Amino acid sequence: MPVTYQIDAGSRLIRTRCTGQVTLQEVVDHFRELEQDPACPDRPRVFLDLSEVDSLPEPVQLGAVIQELERIRPRVRFDACAILATRDALFGMMRMFEAMSESYFRVTRTFRVAGEAEAWLAAQQAPPASRGKTGG
Repeated sequence: MPVTYQIDAGSRLIRTRCTGQVTLQEVVDHFRELEQDPACPDRPRVFLDLSEVDSLPEPVQLGAVIQELERIRPRVRFDACAILATRDALFGMMRMFEAMSESYFRVTRTFRVAGEAEAWLAAQQAPPASRGKTGG
């Protein structure tokens, strides 16, 4: 299965992993599954691992993903989202997604290195006063 996820309700973390050829419909279906999953916590943080993806929707199709985020927002209100995208083209596409999704996540950042993404996401769990400014 190209899109899989694990929910840690205790830490309000959703780890989504995509592998191989991922279609637009599989991405949309993923968000629909999250919406229906009773384990999905309030204000979850998301770690989206795209390091093993061969393909993702074309940039023009990102709009459909954003529409799905808008549709499920009454049920799933996301907090921070860290995206791991190691390839240049995918990294660039996810930077576009950052800008398009700013209404649906409190903050979204794309990283090339897993450790940096994990550290940033952990820092987002800290209370707002202790977070400080983070670079993008």
